[in-house]
Amino acid sequence: MRILLFASAFNGLTQRIFEELLTSGHDVSLELALSRRHMLDAVKLFKPELIICPFLKQRIPDVIWQNYLCWIIHPGIPGDRGPSSLDWAIVEQQPRWGVTLIEANAEFDAGAIWGYEFFPARKTYKASLYRREVTTSASHLIHNALVSYQQLGSAPEKYNLPSVKQGEWHPLMRQPHRHLNWLVDDTDTLLRKLYAADSCPGVLDDIQGQLFYLYGAHVERTLKGETPGEIIATRHGAICRATRDGALWITHLKPVSHDNQSFYKLPATQWLDQQLPPVPDIPQAILPAPNPNTWQDISYSELDDIGYLTFDFHNGAFSTAQCLRLLKAYKAACQRPTQVLVLKGGTDFWSNGIHLNSIEAAQNPAIEAWNNIKAINQVTAAIISTTDKLTVAALNGNAGAGGAVMAFACDYVVARQGIITTPYYKPMGLFGSEYWTYVLPKRVGEECAHHLTEACLPVGTQRGFALGLFDAVLAERSDLYWQQLHDFCLKLSETKYWQHELLQKQHRRQSDENLKPLAVYEAEELNQMWQCFNSQTFHNARRAFVYKEEPQQTPLYLAPHRQQHQERNQESIQNMTVQSTELENKKEAVV
Repeated sequence: MRILLFASAFNGLTQRIFEELLTSGHDVSLELALSRRHMLDAVKLFKPELIICPFLKQRIPDVIWQNYLCWIIHPGIPGDRGPSSLDWAIVEQQPRWGVTLIEANAEFDAGAIWGYEFFPARKTYKASLYRREVTTSASHLIHNALVSYQQLGSAPEKYNLPSVKQGEWHPLMRQPHRHLNWLVDDTDTLLRKLYAADSCPGVLDDIQGQLFYLYGAHVERTLKGETPGEIIATRHGAICRATRDGALWITHLKPVSHDNQSFYKLPATQWLDQQLPPVPDIPQAILPAPNPNTWQDISYSELDDIGYLTFDFHNGAFSTAQCLRLLKAYKAACQRPTQVLVLKGGTDFWSNGIHLNSIEAAQNPAIEAWNNIKAINQVTAAIISTTDKLTVAALNGNAGAGGAVMAFACDYVVARQGIITTPYYKPMGLFGSEYWTYVLPKRVGEECAHHLTEACLPVGTQRGFALGLFDAVLAERSDLYWQQLHDFCLKLSETKYWQHELLQKQHRRQSDENLKPLAVYEAEELNQMWQCFNSQTFHNARRAFVYKEEPQQTPLYLAPHRQQHQERNQESIQNMTVQSTELENKKEAVV
């Protein structure tokens, strides 16, 4: 089918739907819903058979839904309506929530229902529910609806809303609804309000006399303070604030915009700086055991001679300091008497590479980008150079740019069904590093590696496995995934297999090093990256990303309809130029 996607942003859900439709053989194009005109133009150019809106904040023009079948993913149960569906579900402590596939009509979220799916509502922040449960359910619903639609040749009998309705209309959740009353609210209440606003829009609160949006809340069950709301400790950029019955860690802040100046998220202590009171800094150990009673972004555990290293950095971004802490943790984990070392990444992201916000905040962004890329390269080099263990990258969440490439440095890469990788740098104006010119061709070949980094398209688990990026694709359900991952690693650790694979690995590494040292790969990549970091292209792309600037148009690699239109225009201009030249030549000949 010819399927057009409308989206407010090319977020994780949209990437997954885009990739799965392509993999299923559909003719797919995407249009960012930047304006009514953009959407109307896209329909005119692409002439779709179906329009799907995975993530759409804007209203679809009437003339489109009146003439084309349009499906909208709503992150709420049947009958739920409004723009803050997940926010209210979290604040109201709904035990289960869901996703509904709705046909667009004149009212928001009120069209015919093509399908719905429920899921247990984890006690976690909004963005995590969206990236995991909502995205999974949306994928299932679109797949099932497409099968029905194609088999029947027309719309199947739709659900009758009164018979399935369980939700209701909720207004937009505004800051007064999210207000943190530190003197009255207990820790759980504060946490729900913070969860419901993460990662957008954040909860507005006063800290040390300045207004900030708060992000990244985690419970602290050991530290306590005297005055609710006061800062009682810091750790790796986060602040710990007392509550009336405990404490909460807040990892990131964003100042309120004023005087036409916009701001962006940074580690809390980075924004507070001189405003921080004299409180103890409590860094975590180099290789701490998992501890549910506090916040930590790195932890390590062992089971059956298998080591599990978790690194859960906010939004998967790795700053220079985080890379260096991870490097220390990795080296410490390598000293443990294990046969297999698993790099688990975080809950929602494995890694997204260097930290663009921290780079933007630096006095000299080019220098900080340089330091950041060299630090993440050190982690990647350490992984590649580990020859006394088998390493496994366990992608429980999405991975992008240098973060995805760092995963491919491991001996084995396993992925949870449904995750997305974006192993390219080009949209940010970067050549790329993390030894990608070494690790990617080793997995998929030179031609495929070049295509992946140039095409700039998301790669799902089905295509990733077929290409050789992944050695195994495991269950999408988390409990099954972790069990299957451990079983996979147990097989790797079987004595005869482990000894054979380790010997082969050592020979390959020595052979590769003799052929072309790792240092040469890095030097070649960094030579390109230094030029990139000092270019206006990177400067502009980074600022657009950090400040969430709206693009002027949909990137052509996502919008074949516009790419083809542009090519036709260029061809037409070339033909006109040729004709004009021929006419001028004829005139000169007559003269």
